[in-house]
Amino acid sequence: MSRALRASEGPAGQEVAATKAAWPLIANGLPADTRAIVPPIAAASASAARVPLPALFGEAPAASLTGPASGLAGLFRTYAGLTTRGWELIGASIEQIQKGSPTGARFARENVALYIESVYDAHFALAQIGKQLTSAYKKLGGPAAFGSSLSQAEVNALAEAYSEASDRLHPHTGVRLGS
Repeated sequence: MSRALRASEGPAGQEVAATKAAWPLIANGLPADTRAIVPPIAAASASAARVPLPALFGEAPAASLTGPASGLAGLFRTYAGLTTRGWELIGASIEQIQKGSPTGARFARENVALYIESVYDAHFALAQIGKQLTSAYKKLGGPAAFGSSLSQAEVNALAEAYSEASDRLHPHTGVRLGS
């Protein structure tokens, strides 16, 4: 579990940075003129698409995980799925608003809040991994149980990378469905 989280740390960190750059532009809904937000939205979408889902975290392999590892895999899978689809659908909504029929544009604008909220929820899930990892490490016996295979320092580094301070989005989404 810790190796998979470590391997995903770089791509997830890049996605978080791209999302934090784009987030203030959409947290309260799409602006009337969406042209200026296309580049940061595209960057966040591309970055999200590059976050690999570790094989261990896939649905079938994760079924073999027990205890806290199962929940951690689920959190990362939630993050990867929601952020990728959320940014993809936000981009598609913007394209529909810019190039679609008036009816399609209205539908896209009225429903984009679902996709904006999914990006927020993805980052909330990502931010929970560090807390749950730390708790699980202690519950399973900590350094005494894991020895050199997983040190307290490694757990602390992962907990910092996957933390609320690193991954949560601010402000909370201010847009609601149909707004």
